[in-house]
Amino acid sequence: MKEKQTLENSPVLRLGFGADLRLAPAKTPSIADALILKDGDLFFVTKPNGDVPIDRFHATGLYYHDCRFLDGYELRIAGHALETLVSTAGRGYQSLVELTNPELVSTDGTVIAPLETIGVKWTRTLDCATLSLYDTLLVRNFSRNRVSLPVSLAFRAGFQDVFAVRALEATVPGQLLPPRVEGRSLCFEYHGKDGLCRQVRVVFARTPDLWEDTMAVFFLDLPARDEQQIALVVSIFETALGGEEIQQSRITATRPVTDHEALTAAHVQAVEQWRDDQTKVKSSSLLLDAIVERSFRDLYLLRSSAEGEEYYAAGVPWFATLFGRDSIISALQTLAYDPRIARQTLRLLAAFQGSRVDTWREEQPGKILHELRVGELSRIGRIPHSPYYGSIDATPLFLVLAAEYFFWTADIKTIRDLQPNIEAALRWIAENQNEQGYLAYQGANSEGGLRNQGWKDSDNGIPDVDGSPAEPPIALVEVQSYVYLAYRRLAEMFRRLGWHDRATELDQQADELRERFNRDFWVESRGCYALALQKGGHPVRVCSSNAGHALWAEIAPPDLARRTKKRLMRSDMFTGWGIRTLSEHETAYSPVGYHVGTVWPHDNSLIAAGFRRYGFDRAALRLFSGLMRAAMHFELYRLPEVFAGYSQTDYEVPVHYPLASKPQAWAAGAIPYMLTELLGLRPEADCHRLNVVSPVLPDFVDRIELQDLSIGEHRVDLVFERTSSRVAVEVRRKDRPLEVVVKL
Repeated sequence: MKEKQTLENSPVLRLGFGADLRLAPAKTPSIADALILKDGDLFFVTKPNGDVPIDRFHATGLYYHDCRFLDGYELRIAGHALETLVSTAGRGYQSLVELTNPELVSTDGTVIAPLETIGVKWTRTLDCATLSLYDTLLVRNFSRNRVSLPVSLAFRAGFQDVFAVRALEATVPGQLLPPRVEGRSLCFEYHGKDGLCRQVRVVFARTPDLWEDTMAVFFLDLPARDEQQIALVVSIFETALGGEEIQQSRITATRPVTDHEALTAAHVQAVEQWRDDQTKVKSSSLLLDAIVERSFRDLYLLRSSAEGEEYYAAGVPWFATLFGRDSIISALQTLAYDPRIARQTLRLLAAFQGSRVDTWREEQPGKILHELRVGELSRIGRIPHSPYYGSIDATPLFLVLAAEYFFWTADIKTIRDLQPNIEAALRWIAENQNEQGYLAYQGANSEGGLRNQGWKDSDNGIPDVDGSPAEPPIALVEVQSYVYLAYRRLAEMFRRLGWHDRATELDQQADELRERFNRDFWVESRGCYALALQKGGHPVRVCSSNAGHALWAEIAPPDLARRTKKRLMRSDMFTGWGIRTLSEHETAYSPVGYHVGTVWPHDNSLIAAGFRRYGFDRAALRLFSGLMRAAMHFELYRLPEVFAGYSQTDYEVPVHYPLASKPQAWAAGAIPYMLTELLGLRPEADCHRLNVVSPVLPDFVDRIELQDLSIGEHRVDLVFERTSSRVAVEVRRKDRPLEVVVKL
């Protein structure tokens, strides 16, 4: 769940080693400077120097299936930590860290190695196929003298559930066995209360010269300008307790890989195959190309699977799982590039669609899940995430994705397969509207549930004008907009499929919703839509970014849309990098408040799309350019989940939010989605038609080329080029009978 990932909240219990608890002031640990690797469902988080600290509260470690298997892994030379020269994980599945030494002095005062004469090149490759981390340390002596020194690698494995790592649940319910040293290997084992045995096995290419508990020590003798290599593999196992597989895993020694080329080649081939069937983007801007390429590299890393279907996991490290809202929006953002993930996401969410009433998990028939967890705490029922359904917006967004997927693909078979799920979701909306006709939530029905259940789901994410939390039931402005958009797009889809009566019914519901929405949510004195209606139907009269989602859904009449745009682009909302979640004039505002003043790329991408729908092209281009400039300042051009709401005039760079996920799916999808909206792509795959409506380009881009854009089963190559008065569109290649209609 996301409600606790804030700087403001601070639980009082945290986990120590294994199952021991220690009292300490605790909060979700920062990942601001973390180095992150991910491959499939396996991911690894370290400090920039490659360490996973053993003696401190932190978020680093090796994770799989909502469990942090390895939570300690430190490199020392002669007992000293090394200095970081360079640290990068640009490929996502592999990191390179170059380290050098401080002055190394023995206990008797003898200088073992002068300052910066020892170098360590640390190469690490993650491989989900073998559930392993492959490590090679190349230790080099750059001095003119022979050097003898001890190199130690210390390990710890506590097998904490991710909710325990985040300081949300201070328990380790199972049994942690004593570590075992077996020749050149070290084994950690944990017997979970959920009936699973989890293991970490560290295997070195050669037997360490010394074992001190769980620390391996190598005594290296390096002649001048010489080098030696230490290679190891860290493998994890997750099997049923008492099964034959566990017995086998105890005696199976995984062979370390000292050459990373084969693993790298396999990863490169997999990325190329994944990208081969996607739309390619080339432009006259090296910056735009780099940011788009980073976006798709991150989306590749965030692919995960469940029930045989792939989806985009929300973000690393806290949300590396299926989230209804996040996975839907990231699939929506990338429909123009790869509709396959949307199809699989729809099928997966349909498979988990609510079928009964369960107040603990907030499940209801037809409801789309919020979050799925597969760790120990979920499996034993300690937390309600198996899955948890506390989301008010995932269900209408599921319907929006289904309709948009149809218009991009004309995949009638999938839509027919999903028809019972679509109707069940529509029934859920109808049966859960309040007396005013709005979809509202009361808040958590169970311990561990969410107080707020829209995308701003932190405890203080929906504040009133005095800064106090809005009182439930709460009907959010964007949720009613999503319902409206779902009605409209489904009506059009049903009409094209020949289901005219159902289409007419949904259009009528949309008309009625639009009328009452603009009556009840508009706040004339603020020149903007209310954030929500709270208890008694009273508007929450704060100015928030949520209002921009009404433009994305096109529920606003043109005059109110224009006034909303104007309000959102004022300096108290627009930072120069993007639109804040909350106006800096509001009582609850904080530039580092998770949902009350920060800037979210995905939020801005939807708002920019809304601006384009109403012809507010200059405002849309300002948002696009602002996020592009922000991405330029972040490492690897990677937009994080969220960044602080300080103005561009305050600082020359965007300010980090310490707990932000990176990579994060709907942040990675933001720039690609905004690009398709600026280019005005409006597909009608069932009619073999692509409409290109009033395309615009930012001032730093003169030319954009889209290759292999898919409209149904057909492909087209398009070139957008700035001329003296407009953006010209050239069709370079297209499959028949696809028609491209340009509307300037």
